[in-house]
Amino acid sequence: MPVMTGGGGVPGFTRARLIAAVCLGLMSATLTGCGDDGSPTAGASTAPASTFVSSPSVSASPPEPTPSVTDVPTTGSDDPGTSSPSDDPASDGASDASDASALWGKAYSGTADISVDVYDYCDADGSRRLADSQSYSLDGTLNLSRPRTGGDETENNPFSLLFAAGDPSRAGAVSFWSSAVSTTSGQDLAGNPRDPQVLLTYWDMGWSDGELDARLTDPHTQEAVALNLLNWSSPVVACRSDLGQLPGGYPHALASGTTLNGQLDDSTASLTAEGSSTDSLIEFHFTFEGTAS
Repeated sequence: MPVMTGGGGVPGFTRARLIAAVCLGLMSATLTGCGDDGSPTAGASTAPASTFVSSPSVSASPPEPTPSVTDVPTTGSDDPGTSSPSDDPASDGASDASDASALWGKAYSGTADISVDVYDYCDADGSRRLADSQSYSLDGTLNLSRPRTGGDETENNPFSLLFAAGDPSRAGAVSFWSSAVSTTSGQDLAGNPRDPQVLLTYWDMGWSDGELDARLTDPHTQEAVALNLLNWSSPVVACRSDLGQLPGGYPHALASGTTLNGQLDDSTASLTAEGSSTDSLIEFHFTFEGTAS
């Protein structure tokens, strides 16, 4: 077919193809890397260059502040709501951890009714005997918080518990600590550096549907950090009550096997405890009724 020249002889579809060719020629001055099918080649970018140049790296952001020992979560996520129920095997139904975390930060105040049996070894044959029994009431407080963290360990309890009844310097006062953080040397015996903070856990606490079932498992008397105590007056001279009592209360460390159980919720606490001292001179029982403040 002969090639037609002149504008008047160019058919409409041919003119459209010429215009498209001109446009493609102009666009090639600004776009590079087009393949035969119009798609970008491997070396081309479809976004402005500034998009990649100005994006900061992950390491450029400042680190999060180190949380305090009472703010460290027991799970690997700072936000307990980030995992869906289907992803959390403990979330089918009521989760014990979730229920306990709702009580973190709760404080209860009330009255502890305490009964104490005092023993000695003042019989002629040196056997243990009951020397005295007393009952009394003291103002008490119960505080629950996030499980404590010390060094690289976190308290393996649903919450950290602190109970206190009475003035610590007076006879009859009681204190319960589920855990504490102690400070030690920053070096081990071989001179290697180590974290100077050490977590001491005293109680093993079970928690289910608002029921607390706790047992004192280690009084930490070997580390000389006994914090679960009952203060009681001691005679100036053993087996000589006629010579009087030492002023104030002498702290008796509570022995392993001491128990604490009862009910806790957002508004009330109803607990019962019983146990003995490590020196076998004190046996006690108390009930505590408190309301959230």
